[in-house]
Amino acid sequence: MKRDSLLEQYLTYLEKIRRLSPATVRGYSKDLDTFFSWKAGMEGWDLTPTHIRQYLGYLFQKGLSPSSINRNLAALRGFFQWGLDQGMLVRNPLDGFGGLKVAKTLPSVLFEEEIDRFLSKEGNSFLELRNNALFEVLYSTGCRVAELVSLRRSQWAWGVSRFRILGKGRKERFVFLGKKAQEALAQYIPLRDERVSLYGNKEETALFVNAFGRRLTPRGVAYLLQKRIEELGIQKHASPHTIRHSFATHILNRGADIRIVQELLGHSSLSTTQVYTHIGIDALKDVYIRAHPHGMRKS
Repeated sequence: MKRDSLLEQYLTYLEKIRRLSPATVRGYSKDLDTFFSWKAGMEGWDLTPTHIRQYLGYLFQKGLSPSSINRNLAALRGFFQWGLDQGMLVRNPLDGFGGLKVAKTLPSVLFEEEIDRFLSKEGNSFLELRNNALFEVLYSTGCRVAELVSLRRSQWAWGVSRFRILGKGRKERFVFLGKKAQEALAQYIPLRDERVSLYGNKEETALFVNAFGRRLTPRGVAYLLQKRIEELGIQKHASPHTIRHSFATHILNRGADIRIVQELLGHSSLSTTQVYTHIGIDALKDVYIRAHPHGMRKS
């Protein structure tokens, strides 16, 4: 079987059978393309641990970080397991290989006063009101940027205080809109509808659109966000995920239960959410002292 058709068959399996998100499938495709490029010229699939070590050396030479190499190995592990199920392989050459050690880093966040500055910019133009609504919704909901750009115009009307989100693994959850996010959307929506009509894109379903009335992309949102950060003179590199991290950190700092935060973020595992306890540990300690029966007991 040709390489291209084999890879396409596996990616179709991920999309149609495992029902992974398009972004996840693209990630797998990119990592597996790297492997197939390295394997080009090799006959058959009788791969051994020696081949895997050679491939790891190839990734190191390309300058990939340990986390990127681990992501490549995770993509390969799934592909090889599928190959075993299909009878293409007699063993998984990754058996016995663990992931590389990765230095633990805390997610970047904006302090509450920085978020207040970030969200306080005023304006009356389409782009200014669009950006204000975009960032208010991002911070109010804590959703991923891919979830943000997938929101539909039909999901919002005045008085709507929540969105139904289809997240990773096609898991549904509700996210909530605060008063400021609702007000920002109310100002933006009329101009959004005018812009879509102006450019003859009446069939466009996206809630957030670009200057030409087309759906915004995740990359476009990241660009707009970093541009505002720089304009405000905030000395941090920020991405849409930074706003998501800030959302989680701020509500934990104010006493929210970590399992509620897990649900709001759409994390399948509580361990993923627990990283935020390291950021807000002082605030959590205060909650403990106030709430625990022996919290104030002297040693």
